[in-house]
Amino acid sequence: MATKVEMATNTREILAGGIVLAAAVAFAVYARQSTGLSVSAASGYELSASFRSLEGVTVGTDVRLAGVKLGAVTKIRLNPETYRAETTFSIEQDIKIPDDSAVVVSSEGLLGGNFVEIIPGGSLFYFEPGDEIEDTQGAVSLISLLMKFVSSSASSSADANQ
Repeated sequence: MATKVEMATNTREILAGGIVLAAAVAFAVYARQSTGLSVSAASGYELSASFRSLEGVTVGTDVRLAGVKLGAVTKIRLNPETYRAETTFSIEQDIKIPDDSAVVVSSEGLLGGNFVEIIPGGSLFYFEPGDEIEDTQGAVSLISLLMKFVSSSASSSADANQ
């Protein structure tokens, strides 16, 4: 037979477990909404694009237009014939993208991550679900840019010393 002290301890443990479980569920809902994983193909339509380099882009990366998030990358795969990164991303259903638009992998800054940016064109016709955006520009590697800068300044100073 359980004593009153044991029953009170069990009740407190159950209550504490319920609070922890509720906090975990609230955190999961918040994380899903803030990372953009709530945007799915069911709530929008999909477009695709092929890039030479997708450095810093993963499934779930934001797709933005004019700085406003309107979708997310849903699939990435390497085409073994062209050696290009083929991506699929979802766009909110009510946003129509002109069919002469470009897609660029952009950086949020020196220490920020990358995102996929849509640069709208001026066409009166729009992409249909499943279309491919052909005008793309891949990620620019900051490391390679820094290496070019360092090597060019080193060669410039060597030329000046001669």
